[in-house]
Amino acid sequence: MGGLREVAAPFVVTGPSGVAIRERLKGLTPEDEQALRLVGGHLGSLASRDLKTRCRDGLEHDSDRWAQRKQALTGQFSSRWAGSITKATHDQWALARRGQHAHIQSLQSGVDTISRRLSLPVGEKGTRRAPGGYRSERERFHKTRRLHVLEDRLERVRADREAGRVCVVRGGKRLLGTRHHLEEAQLTESRWRQRWEASRRFLQADGESGKRYGNETIRVTPDGEVSLKLPAPLAHLANAKHGRYVLAAKVSFPYRGDTWRDRVTTNRAVAYRIHEDVDRGRWYLTASWTIPAVQTVPLEAARVGGLIGVDTNSDHLAAWRLDEHGNPVGEPRRFAYDLSGTADHRDAQVRHALVRLLHWAKRHGLSIAVENLDFAGESTREKHGRRKRFRQLISGMPTARLRARLVSMAAELGLPIVAVDPAYTSKWGAQHWQKPLTSTTRKTTRHDAAAVAIGRRALGHPIRRRTTPPPHDQSDRAGHRTVQARPGTPGREGNRPRIPGPRTRCVPPGRGANAVDQDTQHRSGRPAEHESWRQDSLPLSL
Repeated sequence: MGGLREVAAPFVVTGPSGVAIRERLKGLTPEDEQALRLVGGHLGSLASRDLKTRCRDGLEHDSDRWAQRKQALTGQFSSRWAGSITKATHDQWALARRGQHAHIQSLQSGVDTISRRLSLPVGEKGTRRAPGGYRSERERFHKTRRLHVLEDRLERVRADREAGRVCVVRGGKRLLGTRHHLEEAQLTESRWRQRWEASRRFLQADGESGKRYGNETIRVTPDGEVSLKLPAPLAHLANAKHGRYVLAAKVSFPYRGDTWRDRVTTNRAVAYRIHEDVDRGRWYLTASWTIPAVQTVPLEAARVGGLIGVDTNSDHLAAWRLDEHGNPVGEPRRFAYDLSGTADHRDAQVRHALVRLLHWAKRHGLSIAVENLDFAGESTREKHGRRKRFRQLISGMPTARLRARLVSMAAELGLPIVAVDPAYTSKWGAQHWQKPLTSTTRKTTRHDAAAVAIGRRALGHPIRRRTTPPPHDQSDRAGHRTVQARPGTPGREGNRPRIPGPRTRCVPPGRGANAVDQDTQHRSGRPAEHESWRQDSLPLSL
């Protein structure tokens, strides 16, 4: 057991700190769409210039430089639009820095793995924790070349990070690369251009408490009227007072509409974003605001009555209900999803699987236990070598999407989420639970057994189930009958409680009442041998 890593304690996951709802802008006129494209394109060009300025400043950027950038943009339209652009630029640059740091860690992991395997003889076998040497001289030669490539790349990225240089593409690096592979993406140049322009528009504004309806830049009234504050160069497009443009579309926000309406009525901050879905030819409005962090229940309260253990897989969620003692109850459940197709289809599949899981947990009033998964550093090809299908399997698991959606959706239903360490859950679950839970009418998989292991760890019980009685001398040479009842346990020699009702496949009522009462047996060291009465020996004359 000394080679096993320490397993972290389970904990209750903190709830979400923000809310975002989306509604389609129906009934837009051609004039409205043209105005949105002009405003978004103009603000997008200014956002690109501001991002260029921020990247040029690098690590020398400070609050004074931020104020100068905002002041330069304010002179071209308004301070609120300028504040939204500079804040979005700052967030985008910070995100690029975090991605750069993660890229350095990935490269360093690859360099360390290849260097270690090159130091081993060819053909040496590895262990479960570390791979061995390469299989052939040919593979070793190619990995030597790859090591030099990774080291050069790592040196360049580290130099960029020390200098404060980041690589940012407004509109997305993937969409930019698609421009050179239009046939593979099944796109025409004009269609790609529409996507590119739509992704580079800037039509978002942060809210401000105390202002009318919580946002002066993009204003949405409680009855659903949407209006924008036009930049100065586009003021001639205004169709309302004070240089505003009112859209013909009305929004109602069916989901959480009452909460949103309460906020705008009391002039509390609400941020809005307008974007176009080119493929569908639709426009959408997204409203978001922050909420106080949801107070999590204590871990002991989340364990009351048992919980549901959930094992995350590439195509389904395996779940099993456990009572408070860690015993599986009922039958295992599976919530399948299909991660092929578009991003919207994958997101809908994940959401539908989580809805079914949460409704099942809500009916029983139980918490949900999941693994605290993070495969960011486990999907590299240097980590798993030739196991390409396994790397694709790990990379295909929507761990981040599942975790974020599960936490937010469970908070709405008031269901606690308990996160556990994923170490050895699949291995130990299959070892201790797969075979005992398999019967002629139920085929238990490794994923179902892992769900039981996850639930037991969340409840604070060991994954290993109770051992069977020893085969011989259950109270002498092989120890006591079960590992749970230690010699000092009170009542371990007591009688089993009598359960009323019909008896089947057991002794009749009234029989065997003292079967475990060791005081009535003639055992050494028992009071039965030290009573005051003794049976007299038989007379020899008889």
